[in-house]
Amino acid sequence: MQAVQSIFSYRPYWAKRFGTAPFLPMSRAEMDALGWDSCDIILVTGDAYIDHPSFGMALVGRLLESQGFRVGIISQPDWQSANPFKVLGRPNLYFGVTAGNMDSMVNRYTADRKIRSDDAYTPDAAAGKRPDRAVLVYSQRCREAYPDVPLVIGSIEASLRRIAHYDYWSDKVRRSILIDSKADILLYGNAERALLELTHRLAKGENIADITDLRGTAFLRKALPEGWVEVDSTEMDRPGRVDAHPDPYAMEPALETTGKSCAAAAGEAAANDAKTNVIQFQRKPKADRAHTVVRLPSYEEVSSNPVLYAHASRVLHLESNPGNARALVQRHGDRDVWLNPPPIPLSTREMDHVYDLPYARGPHPGYGRAKLPAWEMIRFSVNIMRGCFGGCTFCSITEHEGRIIQSRSEESILHEIEEIRDKVDGFTGIVSDLGGPTANMYRMACKSGKIEQSCRKLSCVYPDICDNLNTDHSALIQLYRKARAIPGVKKILVGSGLRYDLAVRSPEYVKELVQHHVGGYLKIAPEHSEENVLSKMMKPGMGAYDKFKAMFEKFSKEAGKEQYLIPYFIAAHPGTTDEDMLNLALWLRRNNFRLDQVQTFTPTPMAMATAMYHSGKNPLRKVTQSSEQVAIPKAGGKRRLHKAFLRYHDPNNWPLLREALKEMGRADLIGNGKKHLVPSFQPAGTAMPSNKRHAGEVRARVGGFKKPAPRHY
Repeated sequence: MQAVQSIFSYRPYWAKRFGTAPFLPMSRAEMDALGWDSCDIILVTGDAYIDHPSFGMALVGRLLESQGFRVGIISQPDWQSANPFKVLGRPNLYFGVTAGNMDSMVNRYTADRKIRSDDAYTPDAAAGKRPDRAVLVYSQRCREAYPDVPLVIGSIEASLRRIAHYDYWSDKVRRSILIDSKADILLYGNAERALLELTHRLAKGENIADITDLRGTAFLRKALPEGWVEVDSTEMDRPGRVDAHPDPYAMEPALETTGKSCAAAAGEAAANDAKTNVIQFQRKPKADRAHTVVRLPSYEEVSSNPVLYAHASRVLHLESNPGNARALVQRHGDRDVWLNPPPIPLSTREMDHVYDLPYARGPHPGYGRAKLPAWEMIRFSVNIMRGCFGGCTFCSITEHEGRIIQSRSEESILHEIEEIRDKVDGFTGIVSDLGGPTANMYRMACKSGKIEQSCRKLSCVYPDICDNLNTDHSALIQLYRKARAIPGVKKILVGSGLRYDLAVRSPEYVKELVQHHVGGYLKIAPEHSEENVLSKMMKPGMGAYDKFKAMFEKFSKEAGKEQYLIPYFIAAHPGTTDEDMLNLALWLRRNNFRLDQVQTFTPTPMAMATAMYHSGKNPLRKVTQSSEQVAIPKAGGKRRLHKAFLRYHDPNNWPLLREALKEMGRADLIGNGKKHLVPSFQPAGTAMPSNKRHAGEVRARVGGFKKPAPRHY
């Protein structure tokens, strides 16, 4: 693997002779105005072009531009032919393809596989401006337009499909996106280092097929390179019977390699020791991790064997720490998909450089007066950090951005607030968010760099907060105070999701947050009330929520403010039973919560919960044929029932809930008193069970008789 390069270590290409444009060009006319005869790189994206660091193509484009490269953007092209992909001409170096800030399938479909009616990343929220599996479609059109131009894919859609993955929308395991896109290389995670190194090496004339030593990249190979050692993942984490872990202090020979029973081998070893009277220490040669590759079960194996799929998911997540991860390889037919170890996180100085580039901070003027909901949501917000060490199994942030927190400096963040104040139209003095993937992980890290490099835990906060984690909130408190002291700033809000289990470690932080940075409502995400489900999510128990709620109410009262917590919950998560959802509904009722918007679990590629959903196994532990089975609420009727429990107060859900409660033996919860969950009456004009088929669905949902006929969405 190549030595890690700082993003400051490159000499700008073309000596930056072309300068900086207000916006990266999206047409030949804009290229002509800049004096360009061609682009070095053309970025193709499924989003509208908004020149702001919260949008991946703008960040990537500006970073490449800062190195002197001429970068053009093709935004939301018509994919029915290759012609729109020729609008900027042939790129000198490569096409860079992304679906956009969101996975195109998540963007286009609801959790029930219904097509969404809008798209927040499109002018006027128009739907249908990007194809399903946009990376595949765009890649195909780029190849048609200019077959000889190298093709680089990236962003969250490509990143989370870098190996064989379960696809919820087609309900099958699909091949690595590298195979189907026919791309030359895939950049996964936050790829600034790999992007700059790749681009400079291509500019020097290196063949893209020869660039195989960059962290955070995936590519195809035919055979194992010379000097590498291959380890079978099933030998590391055997998906069969569970063998006892070897004692690292044992002085006997490694018995499992003799082919004899443990008792026979142990007796033979004792006899030999008695003869020689010599203690023989067995030391296994230490493998060179930098030249060790872990072979995952092949695509053909994981697509036909759910246990091997769950095993492969577990191994991939265990090999995700940049400090100790090994390369991974997975066979697809006669080719190997090779994954180099994850990228080294950016330093604070490098983060500042990326976010301090000369962004226009607005949509491309070609969109005119069109409204862009995604832009409206973040136009007055500031991203202060990347990464998340929570490890929630249903979330893909960790798989994409990593567990190590990458924080910007105070100076960079405060400067961006001033930029918003001075340059962004419509600013009224209110910063809508000062956060990131989570609100309160800023500057948090392992207390020991050595421990951090060797750690293989999936979460730093589950089942409890690690003793080695620095949970000091003082840097964030200081940042809040300095931000709200900026002239022209009236209020700084925190809109990102809060890790309340971390927050309760610092009452001073909770007080600062509640009394100065909450706009009446604060969103937090317990996700569920039942330990059985929370253990599959890797989320803290409700004790931490109760403690935070008490602090929130205390400090709100002290400030004379009437403020409320808005909890988020997930229905139909793997491991959830009907009884779990009923208990959650009763918890909501006891606490007087009536949720307007609820979320049904969506199995996204590479998430641990998705592996549970597909395999019925729990990859948080060693996966075997006989290991823990996880209850999976898969059927559409079951998912609707679980969602109905979250909205127990909606009259349209009452018929469904009444029938389910009867089947569960909980008819005592039907009635018109305070102790009841669902009334016995039905308001006029609201849902009623329509026919016998509906009743049959209810029986299937609660483990009754016959499954309903399948419905297609």
